Amino acid sequence: MQGRKGVLLMAYGTPETPDQVEPYFTHIRGGRKPSPEAVARLQTRYEKIGGRTPLLEITNSVARKLEFVLSDSASEPVKVYVGMKHWHPYIADTLASIVADGITHLTAIVLAPHYSLMSVGGYRKAVQEGLSLLNADIPVTFVERWHQQPEFVELMSKLILEGLNQFSEDERGNVVPVFSAHSLPEKIRNWGDPYEAELHGSSKMVADNINRHDWRFAWQSAGETGDPWLGPDILDFLDVLKSEGVSNVLQIPIGFVCDHLEIMWDIDYEAKNKAAELGITLHRTQLPNDSDDFVNVIASVFRGAQDNPESYIVSSMSERV
Repeated sequence: MQGRKGVLLMAYGTPETPDQVEPYFTHIRGGRKPSPEAVARLQTRYEKIGGRTPLLEITNSVARKLEFVLSDSASEPVKVYVGMKHWHPYIADTLASIVADGITHLTAIVLAPHYSLMSVGGYRKAVQEGLSLLNADIPVTFVERWHQQPEFVELMSKLILEGLNQFSEDERGNVVPVFSAHSLPEKIRNWGDPYEAELHGSSKMVADNINRHDWRFAWQSAGETGDPWLGPDILDFLDVLKSEGVSNVLQIPIGFVCDHLEIMWDIDYEAKNKAAELGITLHRTQLPNDSDDFVNVIASVFRGAQDNPESYIVSSMSERV
């Protein structure tokens, strides 16, 4: 008997209604309640993109498709679960279901390709704390990075080529590709955190794959704290591109895999409006979302983590914590 294998897919979480914004924001802040003004600003952003994001639906769809793909090719069914870092279903609650279902080995995958202690490390901590609360001894293979997965490179390359088709034939020869990802505080550089290097390396790998060497990189979605964050921010970078005579930009949010607030507000609303003010035509690539290609990426990550774990993980969570 090989035991029952499970996969835990993890994402950030998203509020479903305006009244959920404050407790969601409070959870992000580690229990510190945000000011009414900050809550109102965040609620306004959700209102302007339709009231909510499809992050949970997309993640659930990926889980259903992944379960079918993995179980179809395995000798025994593989159960796939969804856990959110900052909203329902919380990672700890999902872990309780995993234990109740009798899963004997769990592979945990964050739906973010690049590692940082502040981002992916936070998910790892949530899994550790959840298992500790449950007093559970389930061995866990925690996948910390998968940006070099060949299927991911191919998918991003495909999305860029499709994205270029949004421009006219005359414009296409003068499009500047701009990769982007969620900014983090600059202090991560003092930790030797690999996040920045992984993103630049990942962007180069994808660009080289389609023979595009004129690409740039900018950051987005910086938090409103007193600390400096990694830059340049995409809104400021658009000014730089304008000063260089750039008139066509393809935005490639390589640090994200599905439509949510940082895409629908930061790019589709703020960046596109800023670009229009500057006379720049800005389009973005589609996100992988729940496409069959993306499900195959995650399936390959899962299989690779079983067969070649050193390529995906720093260490296994093989003991109760």
